[in-house]
Amino acid sequence: MRPRQIIIVFLAALLLGCSVPDPLVNRVKVLGELRVATRNNPTTYYEDRDGFGGLEYELVTRFAASLGVKAKFIVPERLEEILPMVVRGEVHFAAAGMPVTPSRERRVRFTQEYQSITPQLVYRLGTNRRPKDISDIQNGTLEVVAGSAHEELLKTLQQTYPELEWVSQQEWGSEELLSLVVEQLIDYTVASSNEVLLSRRFHPMLKVAFDLAEPQPLAWAFPHAEDSSLYQAAQEFLSELKRTGELDQIIERYYGYVEKLDFVDTRTFRRHIVQRLPTFEPWFREAADETGIDWRLLAAIGYQESHWNPEAISPTGVKGIMMLTRATAKQLGVESRTDPRESILGGARYVRVVEAKLPDRIQEPDRIWLALAGYNIGFGHLEDARILTQRHDGDPDRWADVKKYLPLLAKKKYYSTVKHGRARGQEPVTYIDNIRSYYDLLVWEEERQITSETEEKPIVGTTPAAL
Repeated sequence: MRPRQIIIVFLAALLLGCSVPDPLVNRVKVLGELRVATRNNPTTYYEDRDGFGGLEYELVTRFAASLGVKAKFIVPERLEEILPMVVRGEVHFAAAGMPVTPSRERRVRFTQEYQSITPQLVYRLGTNRRPKDISDIQNGTLEVVAGSAHEELLKTLQQTYPELEWVSQQEWGSEELLSLVVEQLIDYTVASSNEVLLSRRFHPMLKVAFDLAEPQPLAWAFPHAEDSSLYQAAQEFLSELKRTGELDQIIERYYGYVEKLDFVDTRTFRRHIVQRLPTFEPWFREAADETGIDWRLLAAIGYQESHWNPEAISPTGVKGIMMLTRATAKQLGVESRTDPRESILGGARYVRVVEAKLPDRIQEPDRIWLALAGYNIGFGHLEDARILTQRHDGDPDRWADVKKYLPLLAKKKYYSTVKHGRARGQEPVTYIDNIRSYYDLLVWEEERQITSETEEKPIVGTTPAAL
């Protein structure tokens, strides 16, 4: 055998002896699982009474389905832990609503963008004058999420504004920092425009002072690796979503819905009382007769849920005036969730279903507020909050005490010690505050009308002199 032939045979044997690993995308299919790092946030991934949701949750779930596998979401304790997980190969990629920045691009490989956001300085209306630029916030307290793109941006701005200072918050996420601004515990925070949009539905007093930078792209983060098969599959998936228009439809469902159902001012609400409520009032009264719940309270719940829009639908598929889930509708015998009468009667019955789970010792008005908290966030999370309340020497049977501890369900220090895990506990607090405001306005409006009719109605057999 010639030397050249010997070399060829040797190389062939060497190649046969070395197993070439399958492309990563094939290994994921064999595994049957796509491991994805994310964060618990209304814009990305969350769980509430309607199940799992969030833009990232839906996109990743669809991508996993296109590969014939299931998605497994991993939520680290802190935002700054996500990219290291990608780099170390602990997850296949990260889908966490992460803006693309130069420093991040050095660590990971980003896909094409699927959405863009703008970093915004946020303050609370009525407590501070609207800042016009960075120099106007020097005397206030500014907090941002540690390791976030917003903190990177502030470090860049600090080169121009050396006096700029902030606190890097590791315990709270952006949603919680926005709540701290509302509660006037801090003066300012920096949040992405999509986060601000979602938060303002429950906190209309949140205002944007100004944009801190130009719009930034959001993308999925993959490790820098020779095997780019899974990365390419993600690129093709996102390209196809854009080509078919599905991506725009998904984003519209998550954000267009919020814009349409934003918290409204008193003038708009009173206009809706005149224009919309008369159509549905008979059914609210019917539901009140059946369940014993004040019809005006039921109307306030319906307004908070849908603004009395029978065609309302949320990104997670809840529908109608009372925004019932498919499972709840089936449980209550509601055949059409968009039928106003069925939805209103079903919603009222469901409030009573949740209320029946509460201990009999709990009295009104705490009983109805706790029931509505369970209606909003799910009874399991409500029970967790009552447990936290009791641990901190509060009264788990009093709404005024429980509402203080519901927001702690967003903090791992607390939610990791209870059964049902993390929840956006500030939402039911704001949800009930809004309902109580709507209810008070409905009562006031009804009493005003009664007074007006009494004053206008002539008293038979009575003369002005006799009065």
